[in-house]
Amino acid sequence: MAQGNTSKRQRPSAPTQRNQGHGKAHCLRILRQLSAYIDDELSGDICDEIRRHLGACPNCETFVTSLRQTVSLCRHSPTPPLSAANRALMRKTILETTRVR
Repeated sequence: MAQGNTSKRQRPSAPTQRNQGHGKAHCLRILRQLSAYIDDELSGDICDEIRRHLGACPNCETFVTSLRQTVSLCRHSPTPPLSAANRALMRKTILETTRVR
């Protein structure tokens, strides 16, 4: 009997997503644009589309809220100094990565 109750609770979420006019693929497309959206690098039309989606999709809204908080924390945190050894290792890694491509 508990299984029946669980499946009844899960069923309403699928029609709700369909009624909102988006699904997983649409969410992924929106999520790929969020950094540019937060940095105000997108056109007004795309921003409007993202805002409409966020208003209809609580999962994406939660994600963008978390992303904004993370960006804010990073912008307001001091950059830790790198030692000469760390800078050399980072440079070496970048150069090796670009050679592979």
